[in-house]
This record gives sequence, structure tokens and C-alpha cells, in this order.
Amino acid sequence: MEHVTKKDQEIFGLTSALAAQRIKQDGYNELPSPDRRGFARIAFEVVRQPMFALLIGGGVVYLLLGSRMEAVFLLLFACLSVGITIVQESRSERVLEALRNLASPRALVIRDGERMHISGRDVVRGDLIVIGEGDRVAADATLIDAQDLLIDESLLTGESQPVRKLAKDVAARKKADLVVPGPGGEDLPYLFAGTLVVRGTGKAIIHATGVRSEMGKIGIALVDIETEQPHLQRQIQKFVRAFALIGILVGGLAVALFGFLRGSWLEAGLGGIAIGMSLLPEEFPLVMAVFMAMGAWRISKARVLTRRASAIETLGATTVLCTDKTGTLTENRMTVVSIFDEEAGWQQHENRPVDGTLKKVLEAALLACPREAGDPMDVAVHALAEKQIGSNQATFAKRRLIRAYGLRPDLFAVANILIDDGQTQGEAYAKGALEAIAELCQLPHDRLLKIREQVDALASDGVRVLCVAKAAYISVANPQTLPESPRGMSFTYLGLVGFADPLRENVPAAVGECRSAGIRVVMITGDYPATAAAIGLQAGLDSTEVLSGDDIEALSDAELAERVKSTAIFARIRPSQKLRIVESLKANGEIVAMTGDGVNDAPAIKAAHIGIAMGGRGTDVAREASAIVLLDDDFGSIVKTIRLGRRIYDNLRKAIEYLVAVHIPVAGLALLPLMLDLPLILAPIHIAFLEMVIDPACSVVFEAEREEDDVMLRPPRDSASPLLLPKRILWAVLQGVIALAILAGLLIGGGTMGIPEADLRALVFTSLILMNIGLILVNRSFKASLIRALFRPNPSLWILLGSVLLLLAVAVFWRPAQVLFHFGWLQWDELAVAACAGLMSLLLLEGIKALWFRAGGKVTKPG
Repeated sequence: MEHVTKKDQEIFGLTSALAAQRIKQDGYNELPSPDRRGFARIAFEVVRQPMFALLIGGGVVYLLLGSRMEAVFLLLFACLSVGITIVQESRSERVLEALRNLASPRALVIRDGERMHISGRDVVRGDLIVIGEGDRVAADATLIDAQDLLIDESLLTGESQPVRKLAKDVAARKKADLVVPGPGGEDLPYLFAGTLVVRGTGKAIIHATGVRSEMGKIGIALVDIETEQPHLQRQIQKFVRAFALIGILVGGLAVALFGFLRGSWLEAGLGGIAIGMSLLPEEFPLVMAVFMAMGAWRISKARVLTRRASAIETLGATTVLCTDKTGTLTENRMTVVSIFDEEAGWQQHENRPVDGTLKKVLEAALLACPREAGDPMDVAVHALAEKQIGSNQATFAKRRLIRAYGLRPDLFAVANILIDDGQTQGEAYAKGALEAIAELCQLPHDRLLKIREQVDALASDGVRVLCVAKAAYISVANPQTLPESPRGMSFTYLGLVGFADPLRENVPAAVGECRSAGIRVVMITGDYPATAAAIGLQAGLDSTEVLSGDDIEALSDAELAERVKSTAIFARIRPSQKLRIVESLKANGEIVAMTGDGVNDAPAIKAAHIGIAMGGRGTDVAREASAIVLLDDDFGSIVKTIRLGRRIYDNLRKAIEYLVAVHIPVAGLALLPLMLDLPLILAPIHIAFLEMVIDPACSVVFEAEREEDDVMLRPPRDSASPLLLPKRILWAVLQGVIALAILAGLLIGGGTMGIPEADLRALVFTSLILMNIGLILVNRSFKASLIRALFRPNPSLWILLGSVLLLLAVAVFWRPAQVLFHFGWLQWDELAVAACAGLMSLLLLEGIKALWFRAGGKVTKPG
């Protein structure tokens, strides 16, 4: 096995090859999940379904009647139906499994000397991980480096107070007899899976994963993906109960009537089974499962992870989209474009070196950054300092970090205390928002006004500004006596650094698309008001009126609810104020989608109807509070997701309408012969054939339909509206009734004309199949004409229709199949009659749809 020395491990981490070996040895860093369904469980659940029992029952009745061939083929149809369902549900389960893996906590590890983000399940024993504020610890680990590190271990201990952690070498000096204890210890170097980094940064080496971790020992599941959609689920259950009740009543009545009136109870049983199969709504749960799983998969292809399937339903109802600025509207690709002190300035476009006092400002900004930059603004400072000052490694090498102060909700600034080699006193370097640095430096009013003029001038051009300060002569003899906050030190203002973060190219078009869809875009940022206004103007927001965090503090809840109606830009917003903005929008009846990335964003994300977390720069806490995660932090991805959410909901409605429509003629043909004393047309074997058309059509074909042309031109859907509006149910029933009326005419007319039973069955069944195809075509689009719909790409549709027509030809014209289905020979004139019946129903329904939905009818907005 490959060997890694302790020193190399603490610097370069594991190699990829050794990590792969340890996954084979120890398994993935995850806990067994009882919710994951394997093939056997899916198969068991499928064979328990009533449809399978009816198919088996029909086969048994055929055997009792002596029709062995029909019995064998019905049982084969049963197996085929079960097989199709298992394949579809297994596919959905694989999609959900992939989404579970994406949703697991992420880890930043160092492997082969390079930093990389990996799924938490791929972390192995010996991995070198890097943690920061807001991260979930992926596995049990031992700290080797820590800066101002506080960990919330309440998940394991129940204690809400976070505990301080010290790196191993520091802690070992304090406790020579240190043993690995359980969670909850103060000043210890041990981290535990599932705990939360409240503050600070650190590096640690994993020593236990999966079931070997403390979490694994007590069996706590870290990840639970919601795979059901409660609101839709309730509506689907209502449909299922209604159809099932009707099927039981009608089937039982039909068996009794046929048995008593005709005296053949076995044939009565076949008729009852056929009616039960025709009315049984077994496709509804299948449609729901496939649409939700495949919908989440389609959304993931747009680089968006759906953590809660309920978000798919809500996406189409969103009325306000709250987004942050940096990295979402902008590229999060910072470059330093200006440096100013109170006397001089440097601009990137001047193409000259940074010198004099401005070089000291740049150096102070560098020393206020972490030694290894991760934040885009820190990366930009590192890049310019490397070019203008010299090797950053050399700059940091002659100084030792004593204490790091992270960003706090009440102080928008960070600071580092460093000591030069050979010195006994340290220096502190801070960078942050003007207000925070002004407070640390106790700037007099006149100086503050002058600096604010510089900041305003830069911000009006969309430049983001950080101010820089320095505090000298700090005693570091005893680190325990250092102040708990940078406020405890006397800072001197040095200057400011300006950063440019260009707007993403797709943002103006995406904002325009939201506007056309009736969705208001609101920008909420911690940035300077003038900067926010400049970016808002470039993005094309509805208004450039800016409401600051200080303004919000002065407003009552009622006043804020009124102001948010017209304000599109909120600047200098603290995380707690984000929650107030969300609550105010909700109080106005808005359906709110909210983006965020930090620990303190989690309440606002959770309070929104759709919480959206940043996958690239976001913390695990924000992701866990969210409904969807942007894997690339792109605003355009949010708009794509809303478009996909509307498409998924539209297509689900189409599938349900088709199911309601298609069951009416099928059930009618199973019932009419019993009522009119005509030969039975549909037996269980015919219903089984129809299921081979209906199941793929509703769960595959409609799911794959492209979006409607006006999907982003109509206003948001009313979130309280049911899945099917009353008039859309009426439209579905009308389709079924028209198809049944034409089929009843053929059946009664053929019976009156004395057409032989087998020939009449072939004629009516062929017409039913062709009308079924017509119903699929009619329901492909809410508004598009038949000609336009035929040119809409959907390979699944044409594969299905080609297969159905081929199987129908075999059943009608191949002698063994004719015997099996009890068909006579279908003459060409009878085939023409069936084709005309199918075409007539298609054209009639298309005409009604054109008048009702496209020519000014009241039901013009399906969503």
C-alpha cells in the first residue's frame, strides 16, 4: 500500500490513489439508509398493486374457462406491465440516489497538494480537510491548525453553547495526558461529523468515517431527501380514491348484473375485472413518482440541485425573486481596480506600479487576508500584491499569525494579529466595510465625510470598496489576554481598496425574462448602496431606489411591508434584516424565492417559500436550510429552474388530463355491452394491451414534452389553485365523452347491422387505440395547433406511437394474435371506418380546443 509520511500528509494531504484504496477498505463516509429501495423492494411493492392482482385474477379465470393461451398471454402481459413499472421506478430511484449524493455535505480537502471540493461521502480516513465558518464537519477529525475556531456540537451533545477548539500541538502542551474524548470538550483538537463551524477556520486530518464516527455510533442520519410532494400528493390521493371507489362500485354492479341476467359467473368475473382494470387509477402514483424524480433530474441538468421536491410545485407560483449581488448577478471574479489613501490614488487603467503610501495600503490589505486565499476578494488582493510587492509567501514567512478575527454580524470587518520575527509585540491588520473600519479607527466626522466621498465616487461606478486599517504595539506574550473582538485594539486608518466584479452576461436577459413572466427581481446585498444601485441599473431591475439596512431599522413592520412593494434594491443589509424583508414580502401575499450563502442567511432562506443556496461559495448550513441549491451560483440558473418548474407542472397537468380522458371510453366500452345486451368488447387481455399504451404515454411521453411557448409570458400560477382547475377537468371529461360517444356509435351501429362479434370487436378496439393516440396528440399542448404540435420534438412520442401501431397491426392481421384477442379479420373498409373514427375525434377535439383555449375562451392560462 502507498505510504504517506505524517509531515507530507499535513501539507499535501493524501494522494488520489490512496484515497481510492481507503474507500475500498472502509467504504463510503455515509450511514446506511433504510429509505433506499433496491430492485427486490421495488418489485415487491409493484406486485402488491391492485392492477397486478386483477391481471393474475383474469389469468386464473381464463384457465377456468379453458382458454390456456389467453391465460398465458395475460400472465405475460402482467409480467411485462410489472417489468415496465419496475424499470421506470428503478430509473427514478437511481435519479434520487444521484440527488442524495449531491445533497450530502461537501468537504474541502487537500489531495495531491491541491484543494478540491468533494462530496462528504467521498471523504476517507487520513484526508486533510479545510473547514471554515458555516461548514458541516464531514467526518471525525483531529485539528492540526486552527484560527479563532468555534464549533457548535449541539447535534451530538444537546448543548447550544459552541465550544472553542485548539490545534493538536497547542492543546497537547496544555494537556499532556490528552485522550480522545467524546463531543463537548473545550480547547480540544477533536472535531466530530455533523457538527457546525460557527466561527474561524482550520485544517484537520480525518480519523473516523461513516459508522465509525461518533455520529455513526449513535445512528443519526445526516441526509434526508424529501421524495414526496405533500400538496400534490394529497390531490393525487383524492383522484385515486375517487376512481378506485367508482371502479369497485361499477365493477361489482357489473358482475352482479351479468351473472344474474346471463347466468355465466365466470364471464361476469371477466367483465368485472375488465371494468376494474379500466377504472383503476394505478397510473396516478406512477406519474407522480416519475414526474418528481425526472423533474429533479432535469433541473439538475441546469446545474441546480432540488433538495425538496415540493419546490418544483412552488417554482411556477413564484412572484418575487430575491437575489444577492456578488457571485449571483456578478461573476464573483474580483480584481483590484483602485487603491486610495487620503492623499493619493492608484487606478488599474493607469498602468503604473503601486508605490509610496499606497503600497503600504496594499500590504496591509494582504496581511488582513488569510495566508491561503479562498474568498474572491482575498484572491484579488493576493494576485495584485504578488505582482506589485513581491512574493506573498516571503511576506507571510517572516510573520507568524497569533490570532484571526472572523466576520461578525455586528462588525463587517476581519482582522489578523501577526508578529514579525525577532519582535515581542504584534501588529493587527483589518479590512472591511467603511462603517466598521471607521468604528475601529474612531474616525472624526470630517475625515469620515472625506473618505465617504471617495467611496461614493467609486461605488457609483459599480466598484466594491474595502477599507484597510492597522493597529501597532500589541502585546502577544500571553495569547489568552488578547481581546475577544477587534474593537479592543486601537486602529489607524490607512486607505481603501476598490474591487470590480463584472455583471454576468446573461443577467439582463434573465431579469427581462422574469419581468415578462410576472416575477419581480429584488437585489439584497451587504454592499455599499451606490455600488448596488450601479449594478441594479446594469442588470435592468425595475427600480433603482435603494433601501439601506439603517433605513430598515427605522421602519416598523407595516411601513417596511409598504416600502418593499416598490423597492428593488436593498443595500448594506445584515442577515437578520434579510429575514424581515422576506417576512414583509410574504405579508404582502408574495410567493418568495430567496438566495443566500452564509450561516446567518439560513433563517431567511428557510422562511422563504423557496430557499435557494449557493453551491459554490455557500455554507452547508445554508444548503441544508434551502429547497434548491445553485451548483454554479448563477442567476441565470434560477430563471432556468423557474422555467423548468413551470414546464414540469404543465406537463403533469397534461398527463393527468389525458388519464382522466382516456379512462372514460375504456370504462364505457367495458360497461356498455352489459347494459345494452351486446357482446363483450373488452376483456382483461385487451385492457392489458391498452395499459402498454397508457403507462408509457403518461409517465414518459408527457414528462418529456417541451415547454409551452408562453411558459414565461404568463403570470405566476396561483399557489392555492388545485392541480386541475374545474374547467380543465371539464375539458378532460369532454374529451373522454366525445371519444366514448363515437365508439358507442360504432358498437351500436355494428351490432344493429349484424357484424359478427369477432369482427365488431376488432373494429371497435382498433378505433379505441387510434382515438387513444388522438388523445395523446390533443393533450401534448394546451394551445398549440395540431400541425405545430406535430413538429414539436419528442422522440419518446414517436417511439411509442410507432410501437403501438406495429403491435396493433400484429394483433389485427396476424392469425395467432387474432385468436388470442378474439378478433375477426378486419376488412379494409372496416379499417377505413376505424381510421375515420379516430381522425374525426381528433379533429373535433382540436376544433373545440381552438375555440375554447386559443380564441378568447376564459380558460387561457393553464398554469
